[in-house]
Amino acid sequence: MENSVRDTVILGTGCSGLTAAIYAARANLNPLVIEGHEPGGQLSMTTLVENFPGFPEGIQGPELIENMRKQAERFGAEYMAGHLVSADLGHYPFTLNFGSKSVQARTLIIASGASARWLGLPSEQALIGYGVSSCATCDGFFFRDKPITVIGGGDSAMEEALFLTRFASKVTLIHRRDHFRASKIMLDRARQHEKIEFLPDTVVEDVYDVQKKEVSGLKLRNVKSGKVWDFPTSAMFLGIGHHPNAKMFTGQLDMDQDGYLKTHDFVFTRVPGVFACGDVQDRRYRQAITAAGSGCAAAMEAEKFLEEHGR
Repeated sequence: MENSVRDTVILGTGCSGLTAAIYAARANLNPLVIEGHEPGGQLSMTTLVENFPGFPEGIQGPELIENMRKQAERFGAEYMAGHLVSADLGHYPFTLNFGSKSVQARTLIIASGASARWLGLPSEQALIGYGVSSCATCDGFFFRDKPITVIGGGDSAMEEALFLTRFASKVTLIHRRDHFRASKIMLDRARQHEKIEFLPDTVVEDVYDVQKKEVSGLKLRNVKSGKVWDFPTSAMFLGIGHHPNAKMFTGQLDMDQDGYLKTHDFVFTRVPGVFACGDVQDRRYRQAITAAGSGCAAAMEAEKFLEEHGR
């Protein structure tokens, strides 16, 4: 595999990458799929997925990812564990360096996703998928008529809080400062909503209850007074943003101010033969089904590109 030239290399094994792998493999492109640091992407950290079409009873996130992986493998996709160290998109075929291995690609599909920003607490990490979430659209439904907490002070936090009012009995928005980065219109909407309460100047020091595998409350601290207390809640949603996994392409591909890859006509980057799909270029929807759709499009465009260039 080292120093080999592949028709298609896919970076990422989340929903977009694996869908691209299925379509590319069925087109006999023999795709090489790079697993990266977070195999399976954010779906692998999700418990029950109820909004992916075709599963009326829902499906566990890791199971959905494993099924997609096996499906792509059945058609000839190959997998390689590794993390992209550097890429040369200025010469063709493209060269991808994975440290001890380098691979050349005639087409490249970037499906490296975006990673949610977390607080970094051990209890928080242990409860991801069990009441700790970074996606209100994905998980808000599970906490109908229960108190929910949102962490953050920007537009993302306000959007999460407002969305969650559809389900929660109460939404408490916790922010470490007394001022907010959110736009005035979003902040005003949140402040005017009868279900939303604010706890400024407050940080989370612990999440209860890891032993029970469910969120029962938070240990909070006021940063000005030093007061520490327990706060009952049924879920904690992080609204402190995501960071796209695209730094290795800085200077080679167009990005927005937050590092998301810019695409035109859905999945095209400015470099012919390089396509981007899923959360690495989608900061608006960030859903499994939209990621899958863009992965499908990227693979079909890669196939068309290869045909046009005599492959």
